[in-house]
Amino acid sequence: MANYSGVQAESPESPQRGETPKTEKQRARLKRHLRKANLDSPEAKRSTLRRYISSDSSCDEDEGGTSTQISLNMRRGAISYDSSDQTALYIRMLGDVRVRSRAGFETERRGSHPYIDFRIFHSNSEIEASVSARNIRRLLSFQRYLRSSRFFRGTTLPNSSNFLDDDYNGQAKCMLEKAGNWNFDIFLFDRLTNGNSLVTLTFHLFNLHGLIEHFQLDTMKLRRFLVMVQEDYHSHNPYHNAVHAADVTQAMHCYLKEPKLSQSLTPWDILLSLIAAATHDLDHPGVNQPFLIKTNHYLASLYKNTSVLENHHWRSAVGLLRESGLFAHMPLENRQLMESQIGALILATDISRQNEYLSLFRTHLDKEDLCLEDENHRHLVLQMALKCADICNPCRTWELSKQWSEKVTEEFFNQGDVEKKYCLGVSPLCDRQTETIANIQIGFMTYLVEPLFAEWARFSNTKLSQTMLGHLGLNKASWKGVQREQSNGGDDTDPAFEEMDSDVVPQERLS
Repeated sequence: MANYSGVQAESPESPQRGETPKTEKQRARLKRHLRKANLDSPEAKRSTLRRYISSDSSCDEDEGGTSTQISLNMRRGAISYDSSDQTALYIRMLGDVRVRSRAGFETERRGSHPYIDFRIFHSNSEIEASVSARNIRRLLSFQRYLRSSRFFRGTTLPNSSNFLDDDYNGQAKCMLEKAGNWNFDIFLFDRLTNGNSLVTLTFHLFNLHGLIEHFQLDTMKLRRFLVMVQEDYHSHNPYHNAVHAADVTQAMHCYLKEPKLSQSLTPWDILLSLIAAATHDLDHPGVNQPFLIKTNHYLASLYKNTSVLENHHWRSAVGLLRESGLFAHMPLENRQLMESQIGALILATDISRQNEYLSLFRTHLDKEDLCLEDENHRHLVLQMALKCADICNPCRTWELSKQWSEKVTEEFFNQGDVEKKYCLGVSPLCDRQTETIANIQIGFMTYLVEPLFAEWARFSNTKLSQTMLGHLGLNKASWKGVQREQSNGGDDTDPAFEEMDSDVVPQERLS
């Protein structure tokens, strides 16, 4: 017997070592096929066999005509038969001939349950070499969000290991039901979701607003996009990380529910708002624009020292949108419009351009000419809404606001430490030896937060607006109390406020 593809064929009667039931079934099926065809001549059997296997197979007959090799190109197996009357047929398989090749996986139809794509595990060496560590992290993260039961048959697999137990999952689901409440605790939600607050919350909001169905989004692509977004936030940043992005997205959802906006916004507007909120600080390096400029960072040169970080966040978001193919089914014109409008929203979060946007918004309010039926006016309102969501921490309850204040100040101080180390000149608010959280927060609230939220309350004079202004006033009073205590105690260099008298700092009790 000739040796085909390095495999020594054996007689049909001899037992095949390692032969699987699947191989036996396929051999029996092919025998039945030839028997049913009632072929008399060897040539007819060869012709039938050629039609049975894939079209890319090749058939070569040796000089004696007693042995025919049929090799399957690009497949893991070989088929051969040997008999004087060509009636005995034998199939030997190294692997299932009918297993799909790497390129043969069919994508799921849009709107169906997502599934785990195992192609990355079967890629060849060239493709494996090009897979970066970040892509591996994305894959592992992607698998965290979806249980295998949701990918395959919609049934729970026995003895499946879950990353979170049912108690945690149940609590996270209960919190999602209250995602529109202003006192939503994003820190607790992040713990309940095992650090996946941005993915879980944003996917829920897409579904809640009907965006998945309206835009016919592939849920697997949406998950992958959100995973890539979350992975591209730097978890080592004390403040500008994925939890901050989730917090801003939740605040944006609250604003979208306001009567004036909910009655006039289109699904397109909501889609842009949520994507911009989730990606508005994407790939933030943990330092501010002046630091990038004075260190001659390539981003500062690329964007000519103008809205450096915001341009980078926008371009990074566009890159992930294209990589994920989330909107690949849309016309090119729509995708380009989406990218530009998302950019306009993200660029509005540049704090150095606050007066520019605030003056324009105030002018419209003074003239009372804001018409939400006008697309440009709606877009301006969404820009202001994202600006409010970005710096809304002082308008949260004291328990949440204090945590955010400590985190952002720690990030400032980390930058100051680096500037001191390399003699770069410490940026304002970044010197932990001379600044305190209380001083920084009082100035931030007075010059940036209060003017912005006062104008927003003029536009949308609702219970939510009054609640935010109420929290803002109480939090500012709380930090002034801390400031007085530090001044009286003579300890004005402690930025952490590890031990704080609860009588001095009133706790917010508004519902």
